[in-house]
Amino acid sequence: MEFVTISSGDLTARINPLGAELWSLTDRHGREHMTDADPAFWTGHAPLLFPIVGALNGDRYRIDGQEYELPKHGFARRSMFEIIEAGAAHVHFRLTDSEATHRVYPFAFVLDMTFRLGGNALHMQATVTNPGEEALPFSFGFHPAFAWPLPGGAAKADHMIAFEQDEPQPIRRIEAETGLVLPEPVATPVEGRLLHPEAPQFEADALIWDHLASRSLTFGAAGAAQLAVAFPDTPMLGIWQKPGAAYLCIEPWHGIADPLGFAGDFREKPGVISLRAGEARSFRMDVAVLSAD
Repeated sequence: MEFVTISSGDLTARINPLGAELWSLTDRHGREHMTDADPAFWTGHAPLLFPIVGALNGDRYRIDGQEYELPKHGFARRSMFEIIEAGAAHVHFRLTDSEATHRVYPFAFVLDMTFRLGGNALHMQATVTNPGEEALPFSFGFHPAFAWPLPGGAAKADHMIAFEQDEPQPIRRIEAETGLVLPEPVATPVEGRLLHPEAPQFEADALIWDHLASRSLTFGAAGAAQLAVAFPDTPMLGIWQKPGAAYLCIEPWHGIADPLGFAGDFREKPGVISLRAGEARSFRMDVAVLSAD
């Protein structure tokens, strides 16, 4: 399985066709801005979450009374994507429905994923198209794990997340045993627009915003390397790490894990989108590397 490498001169990205997963994002000095994928913590890099985000109640969901089974975050991250087009600074991947997907997800779909480098920015866009005759229900999410600390010498403790807007709304947490969303929200750890991430915050898994005001943020340390992250098409956000790991996942989502005890039809699940026949929906995520030098 050969990785695809694209470059703008300022940035180089390596993408694994298995899952169309971004594995590496380096600057012109060769410094890595993605996870080290230490197997002591988590070997993922940036999986794509489709057709669900998070866990299902008992790993099962229902459509019109018929029950199906899907693992956490769905099957796209474990599926081989076809390379539709590739150039020096861009690549276009595609995943379509098959007999295997129909056994767990009874819908026709096309999932296109493009990566494009321009200057100091990586532009990623996922497009879900419904080629079938019935409505297509789905959720989608990004799950990139960025280096924490970022290269450049700033201490891990000096890294902050600065949201585009104030984020006073409470957040959601999940039940450790089931991975499902707990019914009671908790007070936000954001002070104004600033979040100071610390490993103990993630002992109860991800911090989850199901009503996010911002559609962009920056991550990094003042006076050092930072990432500017934009996600204009996703109203939810997860921030996560395995406590103590050298990465921080910044995850724009349109969808969320099942609420604790949820037993309704999949179409009623929070964050599920329904595409009519012939419709398409796109989700963009841009990552700009703001170096201190």
